[in-house]
Amino acid sequence: MSVSEPADGCYELAFQGAYPLGEGAQVALEDYALAVTRAATAEALRASDDPGRVTGIHVCRLGATLTRVALTDIEDFARDMATRTGAGARLGWS
Repeated sequence: MSVSEPADGCYELAFQGAYPLGEGAQVALEDYALAVTRAATAEALRASDDPGRVTGIHVCRLGATLTRVALTDIEDFARDMATRTGAGARLGWS
């Protein structure tokens, strides 16, 4: 199950904005979405005109109820990573 092969039980969670995220930040976002939703899979949704900008997250087989708070939390995480500059731009574990 992925964006290219959607299945029942998959959802595309659209963000209100598009966030510039490098590859490592996109992976961190996917991991964060997995933790928040307890989904089996998560994949960053990239803007069609700029794959470096993320417009949402695709999740499959949720293990938790999807709430507005969870959606906001995931987007806030993406926004936070996109707004970091300088030394703060590096992910703590990279």
